Amino acid sequence: MEQRFTFDGVANLYDDARPTYPDALFDDVIAFAGLEDQDQILEIGCGTGQATQGFARRGLSILALDPGEELIAVARKGLEEFPNVRFVQTTFEAFPGEAANFKLIAAAQSFHWVSPDLRFAKTAAQLTPAGTLAVFGNVPMPSEPPFAEEFADIYARHAPQLSGPPAEAWYLPGGPFVEFLRQSEHFEAQAQRCYRWSRTHTEQSYTDLLRTLSSYRLLPTEERETLLSAIADAITAQGGEFELRYETHLYLARRSGAI
Repeated sequence: MEQRFTFDGVANLYDDARPTYPDALFDDVIAFAGLEDQDQILEIGCGTGQATQGFARRGLSILALDPGEELIAVARKGLEEFPNVRFVQTTFEAFPGEAANFKLIAAAQSFHWVSPDLRFAKTAAQLTPAGTLAVFGNVPMPSEPPFAEEFADIYARHAPQLSGPPAEAWYLPGGPFVEFLRQSEHFEAQAQRCYRWSRTHTEQSYTDLLRTLSSYRLLPTEERETLLSAIADAITAQGGEFELRYETHLYLARRSGAI
């Protein structure tokens, strides 16, 4: 199974466990893009609709794409009060497109899954002249002591391939996305925002979150359960909860004349 298709098997857990996005982010995107009620938004990889809700609550019309049937079912139920939100079950690569129709294309924690050959060329082609691409992702920061040492030891023993920076580091200012965007001839007038916040996790909420990550979904079941059990035991031994710090990184860019 392709890695990005693993989320559909845990759609309800994904909806419960995954963090949402700061409210200020949506206000910043709307301001940068100059969006008005009649403007159309295309969302790439909506998942269960965490980011979709942020735009829908501000009265915007959204066409949300995702390849996961179960993910879309959860998203549709959560957004049933918003008639201006439509869903299509497809990858962005397979989406036939609506050329120059969208004033904003948004990708929340999903742009790294899009084929590198199409990421910028196809998004630019779907945008109105001077339309905006908004790419954002939540990045968990390194745990504080004593959890940093405890977790490092657990991963070294049970899943060394998962040691090191998280996959979400792709969205950090020093990650690969920034350079990909800089090199693209399809976008200009770039801007960046960072939002810092934290979330308190119990052993249950943290292991539930890890169960929704594709790298953990692809582990053999016994290996995954042993790893998560050890992590839960470590959290319990340190009082049953810990604070996980996040940075949400937002990148904004306008379509250039070169498409």
